[in-house]
Amino acid sequence: MNLPSSFVFPHTFVPWFRAVAPYIHAYRGKTFVVALCGEAIAAGKLSAFVQDLAILHAMGIQIVLVHGFRPQVSEQLRAKGHPERFNKGLRITDPVALDCAQEAAGQLRFEIEAAFSQGLPNTPMANATLRVVSGNFLTARPVGIVDGVDYQLSGLVRKVDAPAIRRAMEGGAVVLLSPFGFSPTGEAFNLTMEDVATSCAIALQADKLLFLTEVAGVRENPQDPDSPIDTELALADAERLLARLPAPQGPADVAFYLRHCIKACRGGVDRSHILPFASDGALLMEVYTHDGIGTMVVLS
Repeated sequence: MNLPSSFVFPHTFVPWFRAVAPYIHAYRGKTFVVALCGEAIAAGKLSAFVQDLAILHAMGIQIVLVHGFRPQVSEQLRAKGHPERFNKGLRITDPVALDCAQEAAGQLRFEIEAAFSQGLPNTPMANATLRVVSGNFLTARPVGIVDGVDYQLSGLVRKVDAPAIRRAMEGGAVVLLSPFGFSPTGEAFNLTMEDVATSCAIALQADKLLFLTEVAGVRENPQDPDSPIDTELALADAERLLARLPAPQGPADVAFYLRHCIKACRGGVDRSHILPFASDGALLMEVYTHDGIGTMVVLS
């Protein structure tokens, strides 16, 4: 027999809402840096992800969103018939690749701002008013020549304008950062989403850094793809694990995101997370449930 929803719903919704309340209280006014890989956008996950971010924002959380664009840049390069080059997981950015990165970033910022502008009835975005602010918040420097490899126009974050980002967030905006930075002479550099998010989290002394990624998290046995996800790693344990792992060559490698979580925690960020974008609502489950869904690296 199908029971009416009015009979069943209170017995599930009310206890759940009460269980979530402590997390709502704990995170109000906190700062989260959320990094979304370009693969998630390519997989059509942007709309649902933005809806979940809007819920966090409505709960009083200050948000910096950093987007990646690896597959989008690769697609632009293929369309131009130009080869792409990587070394140790980092793109070598020649002038053509930089043009492709600029085109991809512009398109993605347009799509992200459009997603934040939704307000259809009967959706999580109904009655939401979110303003997105972006700008030249990052100063960059070139990667340079490393082990004989010239990374050309690939860069690293030199400085984050944390006071300006905080002012924007305090005004109620979501701050959107693309993986681009500029030198003091105005030269543009292609950055990585991971470096931007980690540097921003450290500069802001964010309460959480969350990576929405292609991987489910760090498994209890990294050599066994069917091993359960290790939901919490103390910083010391994460450092020991990283020391045993081979150098990452791409985002699917265990060490790829783990090293950035460790760097963030070493820099004073209390919690760093690796979450699977393939799981619908992963961000909400990680923030508002006890066990979460991915791997959390804990400072203390």
